[in-house]
Amino acid sequence: MSKLVTVTGPAISLPDADMDTDIIYPARFLLITEKKGLGAYAFADRRDEPDFPIRAGDSRPILIAGPNFGCGSSREQAPWAIFDLGIRIIIAESFGEIFYANCFRNNMLPIRLDASRVGALRSHAEAGGTITVDLEARLVKAQGLPDIAFDVANDRREALLKGWNDTTRILALHGGDITAFEAAQQRAAPWLWTARK
Repeated sequence: MSKLVTVTGPAISLPDADMDTDIIYPARFLLITEKKGLGAYAFADRRDEPDFPIRAGDSRPILIAGPNFGCGSSREQAPWAIFDLGIRIIIAESFGEIFYANCFRNNMLPIRLDASRVGALRSHAEAGGTITVDLEARLVKAQGLPDIAFDVANDRREALLKGWNDTTRILALHGGDITAFEAAQQRAAPWLWTARK
């Protein structure tokens, strides 16, 4: 995964509450399992609406979503599709719990803020303003607004800052222990390490 440190850009305002994973990524596309290209199917049933804010080729990296975003089923294609749209940051009052966790696993930062702060950022985005999210400082910045602090678990923050997935995080933090265990096991039980022909 690539490192996520600071993201700056215009934001998409999508205020609908309770936007579930079936809206984000309709079930009829679940047979497609390749991550690359899934953005073409994101919000497929809503894109023809004249006022829907996400269009093909959109390159805004921040999404200001409505409350309870990503609720519903646990389909991982929902964050895959959003990531494939180029979105790296999602700001909302609340998220579906599984979707929230899957964002971190897929190199995106979901940020929970209270309704007044989400509303201020939404107004700023709808006026065409640029937003900066600084993960190192844990701040959201927008011209004309006070800096907004946000919470994120230390282990999730570290993984995004360093570009770790679950496996590379384990190797980075415990690689020496794993190597030592393997060496001791090879000495104690060499038959487990016999090369197969």
